[in-house]
Amino acid sequence: MNAHLYLRASTKDQDANRAKVALELFAVEKGLSIVGVYAENISGTKLNRPELIALLDSAESGDVLLVESVDRLSRLSQADWDTLKATIKAKGLRLVVADLPTSHILVETKGITGQIMDVINNMLIDLMATMARLDQ
Repeated sequence: MNAHLYLRASTKDQDANRAKVALELFAVEKGLSIVGVYAENISGTKLNRPELIALLDSAESGDVLLVESVDRLSRLSQADWDTLKATIKAKGLRLVVADLPTSHILVETKGITGQIMDVINNMLIDLMATMARLDQ
């Protein structure tokens, strides 16, 4: 299964690539092939992020979008978060969050168990996205 790593830091003083090694190790552990690494220094409150858009453009259905934590992907408003989620879903991507173990199951689980875990995982990601927005 192919994986696209997304790395983001808020400011130029921070290193967007600091989590790269950990995510690469995570991908290897899960048997994922890294086909792209997208790193940028930009606020998580902005939906228009060049590297994220490039990732979404190049990823194919069934690929994994791998992030360190939900707040690296989103500190978006609810409306923008809904837009991003819809785009990820429409592309057929699997969102895997390294610090959210329920999302790891999306790499291997299929059938009814996979569907149930997908629902639980989506609720947790929504909750974490809301917390990240409020934390901003």
